Amino acid sequence: MTVNDLPHHDELVVYGTGWCPDVRRGRALLDGARIPYVYVDLDEDQAATELVRGLQQGQRRIPTLLWPDGSFLVEPTDDQLRTHLTSNGREAGSLAG
Repeated sequence: MTVNDLPHHDELVVYGTGWCPDVRRGRALLDGARIPYVYVDLDEDQAATELVRGLQQGQRRIPTLLWPDGSFLVEPTDDQLRTHLTSNGREAGSLAG
């Protein structure tokens, strides 16, 4: 799968499930920093599950965060997520943890 194969979104997309503590933690960080995103529950969306598997060579690890530029993170730590956000122009002060 290449970036050209991905559906286009104008904002961050978070793929996860409601039962996963890592998904809840990542969403809480984004919510606390007021970062807009679209949330897709993989337990309810088979097409999204296939997209995630394509990004991960058959795996379905969550959360998977996909940015409009095609970059993505899989199971990021809070520090990895903050680093990615600040390196892409987000306000560092709002991401302090």
